[in-house]
Amino acid sequence: MSSEQGKPVVAITMGDPAGVGPEIVVKTLQEEEIYNTCKPFVIGTVKIIEKIVSILGIKTKINKIASPKEALYELGTMDVLEPENCDCDSIELGKVQAKAGEMSYAYIKKSIELGLNKEIDAVSTAPINKEAIRIAGVKYIGQTEIYQGLTNSEYALTMFSVRNLRVFFVSRHIALRDACDYASKEKVLEFVVNIDKELKKLKLKNPKIAVAALNPHGSDNGLFGTEEGEQLIPAVEVAKEMGINAVGPVPADSVFHLGLLGRYDAILSLYHDQGHIACKTLDFEKSITLTLGLPFIRSSVDHGTAFDIAGKGIAGHVSMMESTRLAAEYSKMMKNA
Repeated sequence: MSSEQGKPVVAITMGDPAGVGPEIVVKTLQEEEIYNTCKPFVIGTVKIIEKIVSILGIKTKINKIASPKEALYELGTMDVLEPENCDCDSIELGKVQAKAGEMSYAYIKKSIELGLNKEIDAVSTAPINKEAIRIAGVKYIGQTEIYQGLTNSEYALTMFSVRNLRVFFVSRHIALRDACDYASKEKVLEFVVNIDKELKKLKLKNPKIAVAALNPHGSDNGLFGTEEGEQLIPAVEVAKEMGINAVGPVPADSVFHLGLLGRYDAILSLYHDQGHIACKTLDFEKSITLTLGLPFIRSSVDHGTAFDIAGKGIAGHVSMMESTRLAAEYSKMMKNA
């Protein structure tokens, strides 16, 4: 991988070809900052890239490549690696389609192949549509699950990165009632152990990990809610006995603020919205998802395919830029650990 010579090689998957993914990828690769940070290329479909370039009215060359070694990595030229079976003549912008789901999946599979072969250092992913991949027959519910499954990884930790906050999640896409029960002593301890392991891979020698509380004020010693006393405190205590620098549970109305002040290296949010609301309120466009636990770094924008504005040339690409920048940054941290 060329990170051995400096800049990491970052594959950028195009996402659902009927959504805003192609547009935000094209716009991102018009930015000099990205080429100063890494060696980026697109895994996507040339015809769709050409269509978006025409819609945007920009001047750029497209260099079709068969492997990252053939890429030029020059501002003004977009290197595009096109997987097989990505014919796009039937794709309609702004619509859920099985073909678009198939193509989304093909881009991801290609990035995994390159990652496992150590031809790239990281992957930055544009959004896919869960319904499209479902009707295409893909058995996984989303991108994180695809990356974990196809890399045969023991786990895949979802981490939000925004400013100096690192926020992990015990549960994500499950009902809130179920999420409360899911945050058991065993599950919380498992996450704390894995977070500690992954952060140490990133050169954090003794990372301080705060576990968020579930109930208001951490239940005030059981006045309202027993989860802290029965599940969360025991999990933290066992983690400490294992030599992990864990604290908590810390009331959720203050833990993210304290993390922003630098009190913690990471925060374990107990359910999806607990952490998402805090991060997205702080900076919606730069709240980036990273997946740790894979053989390589994977980052992603944290917005959807936005079918309502696909092909209109108005999609913002700040999040795609930040995703790509962080993919490069974290891949270098992992390599130098």
